[in-house]
Amino acid sequence: MAEIIQKDGTWTFDGRTVRIVPGGDKSVSLLRKTLGEVALPLRALGGISFEAGKKSGRLRLRLRDGADPLLQITGGKLEDGSDPYRLNVDGDRFGVAEYFVDEVRHALLLEQVETGPLDAYALPGPALPITVGAGDGTVTFDGERIRLEWNWKTEESKASGGTRTLALGDVRSVEWLPAAGLENGYLRFVLPRGTGTHTPPKYDPHAVELFGFRKDPLMALVAAAVVARMPHPYATAAVDAAPPTEPARAPAAPSSEDDHDALLRRLRELGELHQAGILTEDEFSAAKAAVLKRM
Repeated sequence: MAEIIQKDGTWTFDGRTVRIVPGGDKSVSLLRKTLGEVALPLRALGGISFEAGKKSGRLRLRLRDGADPLLQITGGKLEDGSDPYRLNVDGDRFGVAEYFVDEVRHALLLEQVETGPLDAYALPGPALPITVGAGDGTVTFDGERIRLEWNWKTEESKASGGTRTLALGDVRSVEWLPAAGLENGYLRFVLPRGTGTHTPPKYDPHAVELFGFRKDPLMALVAAAVVARMPHPYATAAVDAAPPTEPARAPAAPSSEDDHDALLRRLRELGELHQAGILTEDEFSAAKAAVLKRM
């Protein structure tokens, strides 16, 4: 078990799951506090790093593309302070952070976790039901329906249409963009026959306009909760990429001979890692036993 506790939050790793609990310090972002605890299975991870500074450092987890609906919808536009996969580390805890990195990297190596994209989310997304009020409206999502209500900041022509309720199955896509400088952001639900993405969010009855206030990032959580329950974009792309005259086919299952050869190769790799000093005796024995059990 590896664990690091900081004002920014607590990270623990038990060999299978990285568990992230946000800190209670006032410097911790509202998004991270609202999101709460996150449990990352090993297969969701693409890597981990530690950047040491003069007085403090930073732990970062890199997730595989397509693993997390929150990262999928925000597309790298989350501010560092709102990133749940970053942890500020005090100078006297650098050694603990480096040990944490080593433990996660060893597990990724032992389990041979790939770094490529996933075609299904490894995380469930924010808990439901979820309600967020920001910008010119309030959005509620219960897993089946999205409800948009307007406030006094809503443009009159949009507010005159009243509250909007959208069925999840009617939503073609979700768009989220944070406010930047003088440009407002938005959360938009695109419908197959809706107003389209060319209507400014200020007038779009299926969009909430964001003005750059404190609660704006929480709309990303609503977007992630919706996206988590829609078809995964990479799974859809895989089906669409199949020839139109042939259905998409699942990859053929490997034969027992192929599987046996792969396990033998894995045993050789483990032996080489052990001889090179990368794996300890205990790590080598445990990994070897797991491979032999599969044979």
